[in-house]
Amino acid sequence: MICDRCENQAAYTRKYSGEKLCSECFSKSIVKKTAKTISKYNMIQHNELVAVAVSGGKDSLALLKIINEMASTHSFKIKAITIDEGIPGYRNEALEIVEKICKELNVEHKVYSYKDLFELTLDEALELREGEKTSSCSICGTLRRRAMEHAAKDIGADVIATGHNLDDTLQTFVINMLSGDTKKIGWMDPDTSTNSLRKIKPFCEIYESEIVFYAFTNDMPFQSEPCPHMNEGIRTEIREFLNSLETQHSGIKNNMYQSILKVSQIVKNSNSKKRRRCEQCGNECTSGICSVCSTVLKLKENQT
Repeated sequence: MICDRCENQAAYTRKYSGEKLCSECFSKSIVKKTAKTISKYNMIQHNELVAVAVSGGKDSLALLKIINEMASTHSFKIKAITIDEGIPGYRNEALEIVEKICKELNVEHKVYSYKDLFELTLDEALELREGEKTSSCSICGTLRRRAMEHAAKDIGADVIATGHNLDDTLQTFVINMLSGDTKKIGWMDPDTSTNSLRKIKPFCEIYESEIVFYAFTNDMPFQSEPCPHMNEGIRTEIREFLNSLETQHSGIKNNMYQSILKVSQIVKNSNSKKRRRCEQCGNECTSGICSVCSTVLKLKENQT
């Protein structure tokens, strides 16, 4: 097969569009698509400092590489932040990879740990949870959000950029629907321009499989050790289900994503009428206390 954009040998076929691309044209298309998403939702503005959350996985490292290239030709700066949950035998590999890549790219990098911020590692927090109703991913995700907010403020960042891709968005939507947590659907709108500290997802319109191929074709090292808690929730099952649908019906993920955007707008507008300030941290929420503070307080109560 020949690349549709040049005369080189094609290495990747986008089944939902039928487009055949060589490695170089494919990589350029990912960079272009990322830039288009950033521009469409006004994710990064003039002279801003972007905190790129880098975990050591394929998505965040690919984002770091791409957004670093953009920063060299646009009027914004970046710094990398990594959140250390304190998971033995898991986070160490990632920290080494991130540190190595940041040195190669000449990007300033800082690590923030759950232990320093919450006086608890993730494993210690899991021991304090009440029963098994609250999954490890739920607790970890809640603590990570607060840790990233702290990290961004600490380095003086205006924006937090994460490597969440289109598949992540679809999975999160289904999880929120199945759990009945419909308020969170309003947070899924990629336009966060009205927030004081914006959280952006430049890969939100790109398939996970394309990020995987981008990392592969650019010889990017990324963490191979899976999180020991990854199968506790239902995200893996939902990922497999959606991948099966995409295999049989190419483009169905794109269709679902467009539907999520419409639903998210409706919920977001509804939530905006009920916004309050958290009594503990002062951040916006839809009740008297935000999910992060609520989680931390419960863990502290159990600890005592």
